[in-house]
Amino acid sequence: MSASRAVAIITPGNNLQHVRYAHKRLSRQLAPLSPAQIGRATTRSHIAYSIQQTRLQSSNSHESDKQKPPLPPLRLLLRALRQSLSLRPIIGAFRDQSLRSLFRQSPEELVLAIILLCVIFGACVYVVYAYFNYFQSEQFTKFPPEIAKSLRRALYYSNYSPDPKLALKYYRLALEQCSKAGLDPFSDEVMGLRIQLAAWFEKIGSYKNSIQVLEALLQDSKQWVKVMEKSVRDGLIDKSGNLLGTSKPQPPTKEAGSDPEMPTNVENMWAKRTRILGKSVGISVKLGELYSNEHVLQSNSAGDHLVWAVETVLKELQRRQTEGVKVDEGDWMTPEQIGGALEALGNHYESKSQHYLAAPLFLQAISLSPPNSCHTAVLMNNLATSLAQQPVETWSESSEVSQAKEPNAAVRPTRSALLASARSWALHAQKTAEKVQGEDRTIECDETCAVALCNLGDIAAMSGDTKEASLRFKESLSLSRRISFEPGIQQAEEGLQRLAASPSSRAI
Repeated sequence: MSASRAVAIITPGNNLQHVRYAHKRLSRQLAPLSPAQIGRATTRSHIAYSIQQTRLQSSNSHESDKQKPPLPPLRLLLRALRQSLSLRPIIGAFRDQSLRSLFRQSPEELVLAIILLCVIFGACVYVVYAYFNYFQSEQFTKFPPEIAKSLRRALYYSNYSPDPKLALKYYRLALEQCSKAGLDPFSDEVMGLRIQLAAWFEKIGSYKNSIQVLEALLQDSKQWVKVMEKSVRDGLIDKSGNLLGTSKPQPPTKEAGSDPEMPTNVENMWAKRTRILGKSVGISVKLGELYSNEHVLQSNSAGDHLVWAVETVLKELQRRQTEGVKVDEGDWMTPEQIGGALEALGNHYESKSQHYLAAPLFLQAISLSPPNSCHTAVLMNNLATSLAQQPVETWSESSEVSQAKEPNAAVRPTRSALLASARSWALHAQKTAEKVQGEDRTIECDETCAVALCNLGDIAAMSGDTKEASLRFKESLSLSRRISFEPGIQQAEEGLQRLAASPSSRAI
Protein backbone atom coordinates (compact mmCIF):
# COMPACT_ATOMS: atom_id res chain seq x y z
CA MET A 1 0.00 0.00 0.00
CA SER A 2 2.86 2.42 0.76
CA ALA A 3 4.52 1.58 -2.51
CA SER A 4 1.32 2.29 -4.37
CA ARG A 5 1.05 5.69 -2.70
CA ALA A 6 4.60 6.52 -3.72
CA VAL A 7 3.80 5.59 -7.27
CA ALA A 8 0.71 7.76 -7.20
CA ILE A 9 2.81 10.80 -6.36
CA ILE A 10 4.91 10.44 -9.46
CA THR A 11 2.86 12.31 -12.05
CA PRO A 12 3.91 14.16 -15.20
CA GLY A 13 3.17 17.48 -13.56
CA ASN A 14 5.49 16.99 -10.52
CA ASN A 15 9.18 17.97 -10.46
CA LEU A 16 12.11 15.56 -9.88
CA GLN A 17 13.21 16.87 -6.49
CA HIS A 18 9.77 16.33 -5.01
CA VAL A 19 9.75 12.73 -6.23
CA ARG A 20 13.15 11.95 -4.78
CA TYR A 21 12.15 13.48 -1.44
CA ALA A 22 9.14 11.22 -1.30
CA HIS A 23 11.26 8.14 -2.00
CA LYS A 24 13.75 9.07 0.71
CA ARG A 25 11.03 9.55 3.29
CA LEU A 26 9.41 6.28 2.42
CA SER A 27 12.74 4.45 2.62
CA ARG A 28 13.37 5.83 6.10
CA GLN A 29 9.91 4.91 7.36
CA LEU A 30 9.75 1.41 5.88
CA ALA A 31 11.86 -1.45 7.28
CA PRO A 32 13.64 -3.87 4.94
CA LEU A 33 11.40 -6.70 3.76
CA SER A 34 12.31 -10.34 3.32
CA PRO A 35 11.93 -12.02 -0.08
CA ALA A 36 8.87 -13.90 1.14
CA GLN A 37 7.23 -10.67 2.31
CA ILE A 38 8.11 -9.00 -0.95
CA GLY A 39 6.45 -11.86 -2.83
CA ARG A 40 3.31 -11.70 -0.74
CA ALA A 41 3.12 -7.90 -1.15
CA THR A 42 3.58 -8.24 -4.84
CA THR A 43 0.81 -10.84 -4.99
CA ARG A 44 -1.58 -8.62 -3.03
CA SER A 45 -0.84 -5.64 -5.20
CA HIS A 46 -1.40 -7.74 -8.29
CA ILE A 47 -4.74 -8.98 -6.99
CA ALA A 48 -5.81 -5.44 -6.00
CA TYR A 49 -4.80 -4.14 -9.39
CA SER A 50 -6.78 -6.86 -11.15
CA ILE A 51 -9.86 -6.10 -9.02
CA GLN A 52 -9.64 -2.36 -9.81
CA GLN A 53 -9.27 -3.16 -13.47
CA THR A 54 -12.32 -5.38 -13.37
CA ARG A 55 -14.36 -2.65 -11.72
CA LEU A 56 -13.28 -0.12 -14.32
CA GLN A 57 -14.26 -2.46 -17.09
CA SER A 58 -17.67 -3.07 -15.56
CA SER A 59 -18.36 0.69 -15.26
CA ASN A 60 -17.29 1.32 -18.80
CA SER A 61 -19.57 -1.46 -20.01
CA HIS A 62 -22.54 0.21 -18.29
CA GLU A 63 -21.74 3.56 -19.86
CA SER A 64 -21.56 1.98 -23.25
CA ASP A 65 -25.17 0.93 -22.96
CA LYS A 66 -27.08 3.89 -24.30
CA GLN A 67 -30.00 3.87 -21.92
CA LYS A 68 -32.21 6.96 -21.40
CA PRO A 69 -32.14 8.44 -17.91
CA PRO A 70 -35.36 7.95 -15.94
CA LEU A 71 -37.85 10.83 -15.97
CA PRO A 72 -38.01 12.95 -12.83
CA PRO A 73 -40.95 12.21 -10.58
CA LEU A 74 -44.11 14.31 -10.71
CA ARG A 75 -43.30 15.86 -7.36
CA LEU A 76 -40.09 17.35 -8.73
CA LEU A 77 -41.89 18.71 -11.78
CA LEU A 78 -44.50 20.39 -9.63
CA ARG A 79 -41.80 21.86 -7.42
CA ALA A 80 -39.94 23.26 -10.43
CA LEU A 81 -43.17 24.73 -11.81
CA ARG A 82 -43.97 26.33 -8.45
CA GLN A 83 -40.52 27.84 -8.25
CA SER A 84 -40.78 29.22 -11.78
CA LEU A 85 -44.11 30.87 -10.97
CA SER A 86 -42.96 32.17 -7.61
CA LEU A 87 -43.16 35.92 -7.03
CA ARG A 88 -40.38 35.93 -4.47
CA PRO A 89 -37.76 37.32 -6.88
CA ILE A 90 -40.10 40.16 -7.86
CA ILE A 91 -41.05 40.84 -4.25
CA GLY A 92 -37.43 40.71 -3.23
CA ALA A 93 -36.53 43.21 -5.92
CA PHE A 94 -39.09 45.64 -4.52
CA ARG A 95 -37.84 45.59 -0.96
CA ASP A 96 -36.81 48.87 0.55
CA GLN A 97 -33.08 48.52 0.02
CA SER A 98 -33.35 46.87 -3.42
CA LEU A 99 -35.97 49.35 -4.59
CA ARG A 100 -33.81 52.30 -3.56
CA SER A 101 -30.77 50.94 -5.31
CA LEU A 102 -32.76 50.20 -8.45
CA PHE A 103 -34.24 53.67 -8.43
CA ARG A 104 -30.79 55.24 -8.09
CA GLN A 105 -29.39 53.15 -10.92
CA SER A 106 -32.24 53.60 -13.45
CA PRO A 107 -35.24 55.62 -12.21
CA GLU A 108 -37.01 55.82 -15.58
CA GLU A 109 -36.88 52.09 -16.23
CA LEU A 110 -38.09 51.34 -12.69
CA VAL A 111 -41.09 53.65 -13.00
CA LEU A 112 -41.94 52.14 -16.39
CA ALA A 113 -41.67 48.63 -14.97
CA ILE A 114 -43.97 49.52 -12.05
CA ILE A 115 -46.55 51.02 -14.41
CA LEU A 116 -46.38 47.95 -16.64
CA LEU A 117 -46.88 45.62 -13.68
CA CYS A 118 -49.86 47.66 -12.50
CA VAL A 119 -51.42 47.52 -15.97
CA ILE A 120 -50.92 43.76 -16.17
CA PHE A 121 -52.35 43.27 -12.70
CA GLY A 122 -55.37 45.44 -13.50
CA ALA A 123 -55.98 43.55 -16.73
CA CYS A 124 -55.88 40.22 -14.90
CA VAL A 125 -58.32 41.47 -12.28
CA TYR A 126 -60.66 42.77 -14.98
CA VAL A 127 -60.57 39.47 -16.89
CA VAL A 128 -61.40 37.51 -13.75
CA TYR A 129 -64.18 39.95 -12.84
CA ALA A 130 -65.63 39.88 -16.35
CA TYR A 131 -65.58 36.09 -16.41
CA PHE A 132 -67.40 35.61 -13.13
CA ASN A 133 -69.68 38.63 -13.52
CA TYR A 134 -70.75 37.95 -17.10
CA PHE A 135 -70.20 34.35 -18.16
CA GLN A 136 -71.19 33.00 -14.75
CA SER A 137 -74.12 35.39 -14.32
CA GLU A 138 -77.71 34.39 -13.74
CA GLN A 139 -78.62 34.59 -17.42
CA PHE A 140 -76.42 31.54 -18.06
CA THR A 141 -76.92 29.56 -14.87
CA LYS A 142 -80.66 29.39 -15.51
CA PHE A 143 -80.01 27.18 -18.52
CA PRO A 144 -78.73 23.60 -18.56
CA PRO A 145 -74.94 23.38 -19.01
CA GLU A 146 -74.97 22.47 -22.70
CA ILE A 147 -77.35 25.33 -23.58
CA ALA A 148 -75.38 27.77 -21.45
CA LYS A 149 -72.21 26.72 -23.27
CA SER A 150 -73.76 27.45 -26.69
CA LEU A 151 -75.14 30.76 -25.46
CA ARG A 152 -71.73 31.81 -24.12
CA ARG A 153 -70.17 31.08 -27.47
CA ALA A 154 -72.91 32.97 -29.27
CA LEU A 155 -72.39 36.03 -27.11
CA TYR A 156 -68.61 35.71 -27.45
CA TYR A 157 -68.82 35.78 -31.25
CA SER A 158 -71.39 38.59 -31.02
CA ASN A 159 -69.59 41.01 -28.70
CA TYR A 160 -65.96 40.06 -28.03
CA SER A 161 -64.75 38.47 -31.27
CA PRO A 162 -67.42 39.41 -33.85
CA ASP A 163 -68.10 36.62 -36.31
CA PRO A 164 -71.68 36.71 -37.67
CA LYS A 165 -71.60 33.16 -39.06
CA LEU A 166 -70.43 31.55 -35.84
CA ALA A 167 -72.69 33.74 -33.71
CA LEU A 168 -75.75 32.78 -35.75
CA LYS A 169 -74.69 29.13 -35.63
CA TYR A 170 -74.56 29.04 -31.84
CA TYR A 171 -77.76 31.07 -31.42
CA ARG A 172 -79.61 28.53 -33.54
CA LEU A 173 -77.94 25.67 -31.71
CA ALA A 174 -79.01 27.11 -28.36
CA LEU A 175 -82.62 27.41 -29.54
CA GLU A 176 -82.58 23.84 -30.86
CA GLN A 177 -81.17 22.59 -27.58
CA CYS A 178 -83.93 24.42 -25.69
CA SER A 179 -86.52 22.66 -27.81
CA LYS A 180 -84.90 19.23 -27.36
CA ALA A 181 -84.57 19.74 -23.61
CA GLY A 182 -88.30 20.39 -23.37
CA LEU A 183 -88.04 23.91 -21.97
CA ASP A 184 -91.17 26.03 -21.97
CA PRO A 185 -91.02 28.16 -25.15
CA PHE A 186 -92.87 30.94 -23.30
CA SER A 187 -90.56 31.07 -20.31
CA ASP A 188 -88.60 34.24 -19.66
CA GLU A 189 -85.35 32.44 -20.51
CA VAL A 190 -86.37 31.12 -23.93
CA MET A 191 -88.26 34.26 -24.93
CA GLY A 192 -85.30 36.32 -23.78
CA LEU A 193 -83.01 34.23 -25.97
CA ARG A 194 -85.14 34.97 -29.03
CA ILE A 195 -85.25 38.66 -28.16
CA GLN A 196 -81.47 38.65 -27.76
CA LEU A 197 -81.14 37.13 -31.24
CA ALA A 198 -83.33 39.90 -32.69
CA ALA A 199 -81.28 42.55 -30.89
CA TRP A 200 -78.09 41.07 -32.33
CA PHE A 201 -79.56 41.18 -35.86
CA GLU A 202 -80.42 44.84 -35.33
CA LYS A 203 -76.91 45.52 -34.04
CA ILE A 204 -75.27 44.18 -37.19
CA GLY A 205 -77.73 46.08 -39.41
CA SER A 206 -79.84 43.08 -40.46
CA TYR A 207 -83.19 44.75 -39.76
CA LYS A 208 -85.19 42.34 -41.90
CA ASN A 209 -84.03 39.31 -39.91
CA SER A 210 -84.61 41.15 -36.64
CA ILE A 211 -88.19 41.92 -37.70
CA GLN A 212 -88.76 38.30 -38.72
CA VAL A 213 -87.61 36.97 -35.35
CA LEU A 214 -89.80 39.40 -33.40
CA GLU A 215 -92.79 38.87 -35.68
CA ALA A 216 -92.60 35.10 -35.13
CA LEU A 217 -92.30 35.55 -31.37
CA LEU A 218 -95.22 38.01 -31.32
CA GLN A 219 -97.47 35.68 -33.30
CA ASP A 220 -96.65 32.75 -31.00
CA SER A 221 -97.42 34.88 -27.95
CA LYS A 222 -100.70 36.13 -29.39
CA GLN A 223 -101.71 32.57 -30.22
CA TRP A 224 -100.99 31.38 -26.68
CA VAL A 225 -103.05 34.21 -25.18
CA LYS A 226 -105.88 33.48 -27.60
CA VAL A 227 -105.94 29.78 -26.70
CA MET A 228 -105.80 30.56 -22.99
CA GLU A 229 -108.72 33.00 -23.18
CA LYS A 230 -110.73 30.44 -25.16
CA SER A 231 -110.00 27.88 -22.44
CA VAL A 232 -111.40 30.31 -19.87
CA ARG A 233 -114.58 30.80 -21.90
CA ASP A 234 -114.94 27.03 -22.31
CA GLY A 235 -114.61 26.50 -18.57
CA LEU A 236 -111.36 24.56 -18.78
CA ILE A 237 -109.63 26.79 -16.20
CA ASP A 238 -110.88 26.92 -12.63
CA LYS A 239 -111.07 29.93 -10.35
CA SER A 240 -107.55 29.37 -9.05
CA GLY A 241 -106.19 29.77 -12.56
CA ASN A 242 -105.21 26.14 -13.09
CA LEU A 243 -106.31 23.72 -15.75
CA LEU A 244 -109.06 21.36 -14.66
CA GLY A 245 -107.64 18.11 -13.32
CA THR A 246 -104.53 19.70 -11.81
CA SER A 247 -104.38 20.90 -8.25
CA LYS A 248 -101.54 23.32 -8.78
CA PRO A 249 -99.27 24.42 -11.61
CA GLN A 250 -96.24 22.24 -12.22
CA PRO A 251 -92.96 23.80 -11.05
CA PRO A 252 -90.09 24.16 -13.49
CA THR A 253 -88.10 21.02 -14.13
CA LYS A 254 -84.50 20.65 -13.07
CA GLU A 255 -83.36 20.85 -16.68
CA ALA A 256 -84.68 24.37 -16.88
CA GLY A 257 -81.76 25.51 -14.79
CA SER A 258 -83.57 25.95 -11.50
CA ASP A 259 -81.83 25.09 -8.27
CA PRO A 260 -83.81 22.37 -6.45
CA GLU A 261 -82.76 23.81 -3.11
CA MET A 262 -84.10 27.28 -3.94
CA PRO A 263 -87.84 28.01 -3.82
CA THR A 264 -89.32 28.41 -7.30
CA ASN A 265 -92.04 30.91 -8.10
CA VAL A 266 -94.71 28.89 -9.86
CA GLU A 267 -97.37 30.73 -11.84
CA ASN A 268 -100.88 29.83 -12.79
CA MET A 269 -102.45 30.47 -16.16
CA TRP A 270 -103.52 34.03 -15.31
CA ALA A 271 -100.06 34.99 -14.11
CA LYS A 272 -98.53 33.51 -17.23
CA ARG A 273 -101.03 35.40 -19.40
CA THR A 274 -100.06 38.69 -17.72
CA ARG A 275 -96.39 38.06 -18.30
CA ILE A 276 -96.75 36.99 -21.94
CA LEU A 277 -99.21 39.76 -22.79
CA GLY A 278 -96.91 42.39 -21.28
CA LYS A 279 -93.97 41.08 -23.31
CA SER A 280 -96.15 41.10 -26.41
CA VAL A 281 -96.87 44.79 -25.94
CA GLY A 282 -93.17 45.54 -25.61
CA ILE A 283 -92.34 43.45 -28.70
CA SER A 284 -95.04 45.22 -30.70
CA VAL A 285 -93.67 48.63 -29.71
CA LYS A 286 -90.19 47.51 -30.73
CA LEU A 287 -91.51 46.33 -34.09
CA GLY A 288 -93.09 49.74 -34.59
CA GLU A 289 -89.69 51.30 -34.00
CA LEU A 290 -87.99 48.92 -36.44
CA TYR A 291 -90.58 49.47 -39.16
CA SER A 292 -90.13 53.24 -38.75
CA ASN A 293 -86.35 52.94 -39.13
CA GLU A 294 -84.83 54.82 -42.05
CA HIS A 295 -83.49 51.53 -43.46
CA VAL A 296 -86.99 49.98 -43.52
CA LEU A 297 -89.54 52.82 -43.80
CA GLN A 298 -92.74 50.80 -43.58
CA SER A 299 -94.90 53.39 -41.88
CA ASN A 300 -98.17 51.50 -42.18
CA SER A 301 -96.78 48.37 -40.51
CA ALA A 302 -95.28 50.52 -37.77
CA GLY A 303 -98.62 52.20 -37.14
CA ASP A 304 -100.48 48.87 -37.00
CA HIS A 305 -98.15 47.46 -34.34
CA LEU A 306 -98.20 50.63 -32.24
CA VAL A 307 -101.99 50.90 -32.39
CA TRP A 308 -102.32 47.25 -31.34
CA ALA A 309 -99.97 47.82 -28.41
CA VAL A 310 -101.89 50.84 -27.12
CA GLU A 311 -105.27 49.18 -27.62
CA THR A 312 -104.08 46.07 -25.78
CA VAL A 313 -102.83 48.14 -22.86
CA LEU A 314 -106.12 50.05 -22.55
CA LYS A 315 -108.28 46.93 -23.01
CA GLU A 316 -106.42 45.09 -20.27
CA LEU A 317 -106.82 48.06 -17.92
CA GLN A 318 -110.54 48.16 -18.69
CA ARG A 319 -110.92 44.39 -18.18
CA ARG A 320 -109.28 44.56 -14.78
CA GLN A 321 -111.50 47.43 -13.73
CA THR A 322 -114.61 45.57 -14.89
CA GLU A 323 -113.85 41.96 -13.94
CA GLY A 324 -111.34 42.59 -11.18
CA VAL A 325 -107.91 41.07 -10.75
CA LYS A 326 -107.82 37.29 -10.91
CA VAL A 327 -106.06 35.00 -8.44
CA ASP A 328 -102.27 35.44 -8.63
CA GLU A 329 -102.72 37.44 -11.81
CA GLY A 330 -100.19 40.01 -10.71
CA ASP A 331 -99.86 43.67 -11.58
CA TRP A 332 -100.24 44.95 -15.09
CA MET A 333 -97.64 47.13 -16.79
CA THR A 334 -96.16 49.99 -14.80
CA PRO A 335 -97.28 53.57 -15.54
CA GLU A 336 -93.91 54.30 -17.17
CA GLN A 337 -94.31 51.31 -19.49
CA ILE A 338 -97.82 52.32 -20.44
CA GLY A 339 -96.65 55.87 -21.03
CA GLY A 340 -93.86 54.54 -23.27
CA ALA A 341 -96.40 52.80 -25.51
CA LEU A 342 -98.50 55.95 -25.72
CA GLU A 343 -95.44 58.06 -26.47
CA ALA A 344 -94.32 55.70 -29.24
CA LEU A 345 -97.69 55.97 -30.97
CA GLY A 346 -97.68 59.75 -30.49
CA ASN A 347 -94.25 60.01 -32.13
CA HIS A 348 -95.55 57.93 -35.02
CA TYR A 349 -98.47 60.28 -35.58
CA GLU A 350 -96.11 63.24 -35.19
CA SER A 351 -93.87 61.89 -37.97
CA LYS A 352 -96.92 61.69 -40.27
CA SER A 353 -97.96 65.27 -39.37
CA GLN A 354 -101.12 63.97 -37.67
CA HIS A 355 -100.68 66.34 -34.75
CA TYR A 356 -104.32 66.23 -33.70
CA LEU A 357 -103.85 62.49 -32.95
CA ALA A 358 -100.45 62.86 -31.31
CA ALA A 359 -101.45 65.59 -28.82
CA PRO A 360 -103.87 63.50 -26.67
CA LEU A 361 -101.37 60.62 -26.55
CA PHE A 362 -98.61 62.92 -25.28
CA LEU A 363 -100.99 64.41 -22.74
CA GLN A 364 -101.89 60.94 -21.44
CA ALA A 365 -98.22 59.96 -21.30
CA ILE A 366 -97.43 63.06 -19.23
CA SER A 367 -100.04 62.07 -16.68
CA LEU A 368 -98.34 58.68 -16.28
CA SER A 369 -94.77 60.00 -16.14
CA PRO A 370 -93.02 61.02 -12.88
CA PRO A 371 -93.47 64.77 -12.22
CA ASN A 372 -89.79 65.53 -11.65
CA SER A 373 -87.92 63.84 -14.46
CA CYS A 374 -86.14 64.95 -17.58
CA HIS A 375 -88.28 62.70 -19.75
CA THR A 376 -91.45 64.36 -18.51
CA ALA A 377 -90.04 67.64 -19.80
CA VAL A 378 -89.45 65.95 -23.17
CA LEU A 379 -93.09 64.86 -23.31
CA MET A 380 -94.21 68.41 -22.50
CA ASN A 381 -92.08 69.70 -25.34
CA ASN A 382 -93.62 67.17 -27.71
CA LEU A 383 -97.09 68.21 -26.64
CA ALA A 384 -96.25 71.89 -27.20
CA THR A 385 -95.02 71.10 -30.70
CA SER A 386 -98.17 69.12 -31.53
CA LEU A 387 -100.44 71.89 -30.33
CA ALA A 388 -98.53 74.60 -32.19
CA GLN A 389 -98.50 72.71 -35.51
CA GLN A 390 -102.12 71.69 -35.66
CA PRO A 391 -103.61 73.11 -38.92
CA VAL A 392 -106.77 74.60 -37.41
CA GLU A 393 -108.78 77.02 -39.52
CA THR A 394 -109.37 80.52 -38.19
CA TRP A 395 -112.59 80.86 -36.27
CA SER A 396 -115.05 82.83 -38.39
CA GLU A 397 -118.64 83.84 -38.37
CA SER A 398 -119.53 80.92 -40.60
CA SER A 399 -118.25 78.52 -37.99
CA GLU A 400 -120.26 80.39 -35.36
CA VAL A 401 -123.35 79.93 -37.50
CA SER A 402 -122.63 76.22 -37.90
CA GLN A 403 -122.11 75.94 -34.15
CA ALA A 404 -125.48 77.61 -33.60
CA LYS A 405 -127.16 75.16 -35.94
CA GLU A 406 -125.42 72.21 -34.26
CA PRO A 407 -125.25 72.95 -30.53
CA ASN A 408 -124.00 69.44 -29.72
CA ALA A 409 -121.03 69.67 -32.10
CA ALA A 410 -117.56 69.76 -30.58
CA VAL A 411 -116.10 73.23 -30.08
CA ARG A 412 -113.08 73.75 -32.29
CA PRO A 413 -110.19 75.64 -30.70
CA THR A 414 -108.94 78.78 -32.36
CA ARG A 415 -105.41 79.27 -33.61
CA SER A 416 -104.59 81.75 -30.88
CA ALA A 417 -105.89 79.34 -28.21
CA LEU A 418 -103.71 76.52 -29.53
CA LEU A 419 -100.63 78.77 -29.61
CA ALA A 420 -101.32 79.95 -26.07
CA SER A 421 -101.65 76.37 -24.87
CA ALA A 422 -98.47 75.39 -26.73
CA ARG A 423 -96.57 78.28 -25.12
CA SER A 424 -97.80 77.23 -21.69
CA TRP A 425 -96.60 73.64 -22.16
CA ALA A 426 -93.23 74.80 -23.51
CA LEU A 427 -92.74 76.97 -20.39
CA HIS A 428 -93.72 73.98 -18.24
CA ALA A 429 -91.12 71.89 -20.05
CA GLN A 430 -88.41 74.48 -19.43
CA LYS A 431 -89.23 74.86 -15.74
CA THR A 432 -89.48 71.09 -15.21
CA ALA A 433 -86.09 70.52 -16.84
CA GLU A 434 -84.49 73.25 -14.74
CA LYS A 435 -86.06 71.93 -11.53
CA VAL A 436 -84.60 68.43 -11.79
CA GLN A 437 -81.48 68.13 -9.62
CA GLY A 438 -79.20 65.47 -8.20
CA GLU A 439 -78.87 62.02 -9.71
CA ASP A 440 -82.12 62.42 -11.67
CA ARG A 441 -80.65 65.22 -13.74
CA THR A 442 -79.08 64.08 -17.00
CA ILE A 443 -77.92 65.70 -20.20
CA GLU A 444 -81.48 65.24 -21.44
CA CYS A 445 -82.60 68.05 -19.12
CA ASP A 446 -80.18 70.57 -20.63
CA GLU A 447 -81.08 69.54 -24.16
CA THR A 448 -84.77 69.81 -23.30
CA CYS A 449 -84.24 73.36 -22.05
CA ALA A 450 -82.56 74.30 -25.33
CA VAL A 451 -85.38 72.76 -27.38
CA ALA A 452 -88.03 74.40 -25.20
CA LEU A 453 -86.44 77.82 -25.80
CA CYS A 454 -86.49 77.17 -29.55
CA ASN A 455 -90.13 76.14 -29.35
CA LEU A 456 -90.94 79.32 -27.46
CA GLY A 457 -89.19 81.27 -30.19
CA ASP A 458 -91.21 79.52 -32.91
CA ILE A 459 -94.47 80.05 -31.04
CA ALA A 460 -93.67 83.77 -30.54
CA ALA A 461 -92.87 84.09 -34.25
CA MET A 462 -96.20 82.43 -35.14
CA SER A 463 -97.94 84.86 -32.82
CA GLY A 464 -96.19 87.82 -34.49
CA ASP A 465 -93.97 88.75 -31.52
CA THR A 466 -90.61 88.89 -33.31
CA LYS A 467 -88.85 90.59 -30.39
CA GLU A 468 -89.58 87.75 -27.98
CA ALA A 469 -88.85 85.20 -30.70
CA SER A 470 -85.39 86.68 -31.30
CA LEU A 471 -84.68 86.69 -27.56
CA ARG A 472 -85.70 83.03 -27.17
CA PHE A 473 -83.66 81.89 -30.16
CA LYS A 474 -80.56 83.67 -28.82
CA GLU A 475 -81.00 82.08 -25.40
CA SER A 476 -81.35 78.67 -26.99
CA LEU A 477 -78.28 79.25 -29.17
CA SER A 478 -76.18 80.25 -26.17
CA LEU A 479 -77.28 77.24 -24.11
CA SER A 480 -76.83 74.82 -27.02
CA ARG A 481 -73.28 76.06 -27.63
CA ARG A 482 -72.45 75.74 -23.94
CA ILE A 483 -73.55 72.09 -23.80
CA SER A 484 -72.34 71.31 -27.39
CA PHE A 485 -75.86 70.40 -28.55
CA GLU A 486 -75.60 70.50 -32.34
CA PRO A 487 -79.34 70.04 -33.18
CA GLY A 488 -80.18 72.91 -30.83
CA ILE A 489 -77.54 75.13 -32.43
CA GLN A 490 -78.87 74.38 -35.89
CA GLN A 491 -82.49 74.95 -34.91
CA ALA A 492 -81.74 78.26 -33.17
CA GLU A 493 -79.66 79.58 -36.07
CA GLU A 494 -82.38 78.65 -38.55
CA GLY A 495 -84.94 80.46 -36.38
CA LEU A 496 -82.83 83.63 -36.34
CA GLN A 497 -82.39 83.43 -40.11
CA ARG A 498 -86.15 83.15 -40.61
CA LEU A 499 -86.70 86.17 -38.42
CA ALA A 500 -84.10 88.16 -40.35
CA ALA A 501 -85.78 87.24 -43.64
CA SER A 502 -89.34 88.06 -42.48
CA PRO A 503 -90.88 91.41 -43.58
CA SER A 504 -91.97 92.31 -40.06
CA SER A 505 -88.42 92.14 -38.72
CA ARG A 506 -87.13 94.33 -41.57
CA ALA A 507 -89.85 96.87 -40.82
CA ILE A 508 -88.73 97.06 -37.19
